[in-house]
Amino acid sequence: MLVTLGEVLAVLDAAELGPLRHSASFRLTIAGAESNVAIGAARLGASVAYAGLVGDDEFGRLALNTLRGEGVDVSAVVTDDGAPTGLMIKEHRLPGLVDVAYYRAGSAGSRLTPDDLPADLIREADVLHVSGVTPALSAGAREAVFAAVSLAARVSVDVNYRSRLWAPDEARPVLTDLVTRADIVFAAEDEAELLTGSPDPAPLARLGPAEVIIKRGARGCVAQCDAHLLACDARRVRAVDTVGAGDAFAAGYLADRMAGRDPATALRTAVTTGAFAVTRQGDWEGLPSRAELGLLDQADGDVLR
Repeated sequence: MLVTLGEVLAVLDAAELGPLRHSASFRLTIAGAESNVAIGAARLGASVAYAGLVGDDEFGRLALNTLRGEGVDVSAVVTDDGAPTGLMIKEHRLPGLVDVAYYRAGSAGSRLTPDDLPADLIREADVLHVSGVTPALSAGAREAVFAAVSLAARVSVDVNYRSRLWAPDEARPVLTDLVTRADIVFAAEDEAELLTGSPDPAPLARLGPAEVIIKRGARGCVAQCDAHLLACDARRVRAVDTVGAGDAFAAGYLADRMAGRDPATALRTAVTTGAFAVTRQGDWEGLPSRAELGLLDQADGDVLR
């Protein structure tokens, strides 16, 4: 089983292009790095559980209902009756250009502590997946992530540095420490440079993880897996909304590796799930099932760039 631990947010996604103040309607959904990965991996057939905190409110109930409906086990989620579920608002200023605002200060997700962890579930998991977002939310959330990592047999970390949450000098030692405890690490090129001064996978691999995958956007990815250097081109699609693409990539890779597929195959699945994710609005709604992975090979010019 894959267990993801972190924050889930309600999302108000503007239905029209243009400044947010002129938007007359919004689509209500959910998002969050770890919940996106949970949904993506579940759609590909993995057994997945999500752990974290939600508020005792309609947004929290939406999050639980959505995750449960996507086949994700939410039995370990804690409902916090003292704080609201966090909120993200997405503005589509121009086609393919998305701006995001977060309202998460004092949210339920930010109040995560080690006492909220499903210790037995984490110990029994094949892989625990966390991201650099959660340690940035609060001191308690940071402690919870490191406590969870200490319980897990195998750890996946998406560096996922967010400058709106913490400064580079504050984030660097925490994220570096997290990487040293990981078996699998995902990072964008700028995130790898933040931690090691290099966009390449080798310096991160020297910190300890056996599998380091550097996400390069439209240029695909490079990886160092057990000392073998791998590369994979991106799939060419017309991008509508790129938010969540990195989570989709991680979901594809982890689902394949948990199913026993080799790293090269997992990278091909990862770039495909990432491509699916950007073809429509929403962080996870466009993610494919296992049976749909080949659809991009049949797509026409309306989808392909």
